[in-house]
Amino acid sequence: MTEPISTTAPTEPRASRPQRERTLKSKKTGPDAAPGIRGATSIADGVVEKIAGMAAREVPGVHALGGGFARTMGAVRGMVPGGRTSVGHGVKVEVGERQSAIDLAVVVEYGFAIADVAAEVRENVIAGVERMTGLEVVEVNIAVNDVHLPYEEEEGTPEGRVQ
Repeated sequence: MTEPISTTAPTEPRASRPQRERTLKSKKTGPDAAPGIRGATSIADGVVEKIAGMAAREVPGVHALGGGFARTMGAVRGMVPGGRTSVGHGVKVEVGERQSAIDLAVVVEYGFAIADVAAEVRENVIAGVERMTGLEVVEVNIAVNDVHLPYEEEEGTPEGRVQ
């Protein structure tokens, strides 16, 4: 024998309705919502370059950043009225959503241990970039391009017979 088929649709239990409302309330928007769900933040490569450049220059023993040509162009730019030298010279970065990689070209002052200066630059750059941006710094590669000798002229010093 066959059992009769019910034609009435099953009703939703009333207990599940308040639970669904609680779920909707937990995804608040407005001033009470967590900042992480109220928008996105993107950080440009140039921002990380500036932070890394400033952090590297803070280390004792770092004379300048950049290779010879970049430093020359920076000195020329600094002599032009209204021109400014960029703190990002000698810094290249790759920025992802959560991580960054940094390459630095450094000129070290004569008399400083290059390995010690490089280690301190690496630590300072990582700390500065991670603190200011929240990005994880996966690597800081340092290329020491030159050693600044005490008797070498400063870049940007005007040359001429009369000073």
